[in-house]
Amino acid sequence: MKILLFGKGGQVGWELQRSLAPLGELTCLDFDSQPLCGDFSNLPGLAATVEAIRPDVIVNAAAHTAVDKAESEPQLAQTLNALAPGVLAQAAEKAGAWMVHYSTDYVFDGSGNRPWVESDEPAPLSVYGRTKLEGEQQVMRNCSRALIFRTSWVYAARGGNFAKTMLKLAAERAELKVVDDQVGAPTGAELLADITAHAIRTAVFQPHLAGLYHVAAAGEVSWNGYARYVIEAARARGVPLKAQPDSVQRVPTSAFPTAAQRPANSRLDTSRFQAAFGLSLPAWQQGVTRMLTEILPT
Repeated sequence: MKILLFGKGGQVGWELQRSLAPLGELTCLDFDSQPLCGDFSNLPGLAATVEAIRPDVIVNAAAHTAVDKAESEPQLAQTLNALAPGVLAQAAEKAGAWMVHYSTDYVFDGSGNRPWVESDEPAPLSVYGRTKLEGEQQVMRNCSRALIFRTSWVYAARGGNFAKTMLKLAAERAELKVVDDQVGAPTGAELLADITAHAIRTAVFQPHLAGLYHVAAAGEVSWNGYARYVIEAARARGVPLKAQPDSVQRVPTSAFPTAAQRPANSRLDTSRFQAAFGLSLPAWQQGVTRMLTEILPT
């Protein structure tokens, strides 16, 4: 099996290099790759790359993920999040290849308090959400063998993440203020990469599995609860912090105005994915604890 991965330098892309390697011949590209093109602003170059590689599977882990910045550069966000995936989907169909594409809970408006299912009507609140929704539609319209995974609150031990930010602030301050009215499930890049590999291996023999799925860690928590969990875990490991879990104040989203509006309800119902692929998605605490073990001093 020949697999072509775009976005190898991102959090998910980095983990995908590990998880996809056992499946076959893997070509990994980033925006600055040469001579093959991995630059999502170069649409003809992307099509030419697929034609040159003739992969069996294309995995797209590249995207414009700077949610607030997207508000001031909507054209670039649309190119990277919608037009480029559309070009890849067309090229995948021409090559007879599968395509894996990642999307987001930001395609919804965040209303209510029940987990979103795949059939719920999207209503994005931001440029990021709108362009990611358009990307989904482009992939579904142009590639008959596509897997689209909507996920939420992605993190990894490598690079910056919410937990690292909270630990830094907790070392500097006795009290923190963290939003308590946005709820979701922190989902590790490592988990996404592993289930992607499993899904590919399953789907290539069962084409009827093509489609849209929600994929996230099990359970739910607010950003405030997430911060408290991280601080409590770090203190239990003897990390010297000024802040304690109880000193993380609960504040509304309005306390921290941002250019892009965030959905309050990021819960995703993953039952369709779990049933289709025979997997059980672990609780969010499991992945976060593992990540903390990697980043905290021993």
